Amino acid sequence: MNMHFKHLLSAAVLALTISFNATAGSQAKQTATHKPEQIVSFAKNVEKYAAGQGARAFVIARVGRPQKDLPRGIRFTHTAVALYSDITLDDGELVKGYAIYNLYQKADQLNQSQLITDYPADFFWGADQLTAGIIVPTQEIQTRLIDIITTGKNQQLHNNNYSVIANPMNAQLQNCTEHTLDMLNAAIYQTVDIAKLKANTKAYFTPQRVHTSRVKLMFGSMLQDDITTKDHTGKVATSTFTSIAQYLAKYDLASQSVILGSNGQVLEAMTDLTFQSIGAPTKS
Repeated sequence: MNMHFKHLLSAAVLALTISFNATAGSQAKQTATHKPEQIVSFAKNVEKYAAGQGARAFVIARVGRPQKDLPRGIRFTHTAVALYSDITLDDGELVKGYAIYNLYQKADQLNQSQLITDYPADFFWGADQLTAGIIVPTQEIQTRLIDIITTGKNQQLHNNNYSVIANPMNAQLQNCTEHTLDMLNAAIYQTVDIAKLKANTKAYFTPQRVHTSRVKLMFGSMLQDDITTKDHTGKVATSTFTSIAQYLAKYDLASQSVILGSNGQVLEAMTDLTFQSIGAPTKS
């Protein structure tokens, strides 16, 4: 192998490692990059905001890596569903708060995932930025989401074969955001039948393009277990917080989609975006 090719290979792999490991940001127990008191304060602000909107169930997202390292257009690295719940503290005291239902990539087996419940301070512990994405579904969808999770049906929607860039249009592989989308669609269509859910995803959901070269993807799949395009045909696209916000807004299934800053203030109201109305999705 000549030196020029080696340099090209190294550069491609490095760029891919930075961007797609950044996209992952989807592991539990990450190292804190902010002071604990800042993280706890931010987590409380997120909870206060959600509670102020009357959210019993909502979609929550975090930024796990520097924005400059993320593929163009990708704003968040991990997405999950939060439910207002009874929480038992270490001392046995029962309090009200939000429990977060995650699909997390396994740290010691990167192409596998597991379902883990944690809480807002845990959720944001390893965040690169104290910024949160919040989507508040309609009350009807919230009620159905609560039922799906409290009855354990979310576990039926879990595929433990993990890929950072999983294709949401099929059930071969899954990442955290696709799992969130699957839970939302299970609530919308009132079924956990995977074939029906994927048929409706193809019909109504628009995934977000992943802007990177096929060369980088090829080298990445050779070297990293959690990067593969085997579930894709054509251009690579995956589910993201933004594409879910657009999907729910398009069909009037969310009351709001916002991005919160470090003080709990609304930095951006994503429902201000213009969506073409093409009618509500129907069961298939």
